[in-house]
Amino acid sequence: MASPSIRIRNRVGAVVRRCGLKPFALEPERILEKAQRASGFAVEDPMFREGLERLVHGLETHARLTTFGRLAARGTVQRSADSRSKVERTLTEHPEIANESIRAPVFIVGMPRSGTTILHALLHLDRNHRAPLSWECLLPAPAPRPEDHDDNDRIETVRKEFDQIFRLVPDFRRKHYMTADSPQECVGITALNFASFQYLAMAYLPEYHDWFAKADQVQNLRWHRRFLQFLQSGGIRTRRWLLKSPVHLLRLRALFEVYPDARVIVTHRHPASVVPSVASLISSMRSFYSDDEDTLRTGREQLLIWADYFARFLRDRRELDREDQMIDVFFDDFVKNQMAVVDSIYSRFGWKLRPEDRARMETLLQREQRGKHGVHQYSLDQIGVTRPELDDKYAHYLDFLEPG
Repeated sequence: MASPSIRIRNRVGAVVRRCGLKPFALEPERILEKAQRASGFAVEDPMFREGLERLVHGLETHARLTTFGRLAARGTVQRSADSRSKVERTLTEHPEIANESIRAPVFIVGMPRSGTTILHALLHLDRNHRAPLSWECLLPAPAPRPEDHDDNDRIETVRKEFDQIFRLVPDFRRKHYMTADSPQECVGITALNFASFQYLAMAYLPEYHDWFAKADQVQNLRWHRRFLQFLQSGGIRTRRWLLKSPVHLLRLRALFEVYPDARVIVTHRHPASVVPSVASLISSMRSFYSDDEDTLRTGREQLLIWADYFARFLRDRRELDREDQMIDVFFDDFVKNQMAVVDSIYSRFGWKLRPEDRARMETLLQREQRGKHGVHQYSLDQIGVTRPELDDKYAHYLDFLEPG
């Protein structure tokens, strides 16, 4: 539920709209013009422009944004456009960045709410790994230098924004805690291409999702690669990239086309736990932007989306036959013994875990006990989905999880 201050602003905004005014309008051309003024550069990428137009159309026609939500959404979209323009200017002025080598990146892929966040955080403590950080994705330009990771104005800006979100939507802290310097998902990178699941967490955008799910994901991940090259150009080049997003289930084929030497960690959890959990999380996020969030609609939407994504993943996995570059991690095994799972990953890929990095991982596990930020409670009943219905939609995945 939104805070009292947000509710007051929204009531004032509703009165203004009834007077025929449209505060905080979302207009693609104005967004692009402002981004060009901020960066001195115009992005010509067709996918970027089409994604922006489709996103804005969806926000205007389906999202039912409150006044506060409209202001927040406009700020998010504008910053994405500004950041992309600044990155593109650097890439254009310094073509040598295209020679930055991305070797054997690691992707954590799997059902959302299946332990990907804590696994990402653990592996990030290996000093051979580098993950994009929240502040690097939100405010990437100029490319971060080694000394920028200790402290800088961009980190503080993002830290204050996250603190404000937690104050305005207290429920969100319990469901998905994040910090300015925590590892960020790949949705934060593709958000700068306006082809990202991140925007679907902001609002109900059915037409935008239809476009996104059919879009050229090779093109999307080529931007993703260029962004990593941009980050590397700041001077940190010795680490193996550590990346994460459940949305890669949708584009395994594209992932291996753009990153042929990738290593893929596939996390698994029973969809009866995953679907209500992710639906609950997304409902909380959408309630930040709209008073019209429908939990049952979101539950059914997420039920179908992840069933489709995993069906595509299983099909592509069979056809690609890249098993030597992949490992499966099961949620129950991970909960029982996280470090044993970490050891199995290192063994599979022939990595060495230094004692000091292992100690850092063990310290994190002791500190981040399950439920530290509150217990996230959810059930199928809360989203109007029955167990037989879920089992039917995920029959292909359940056959994989429970063969025979």
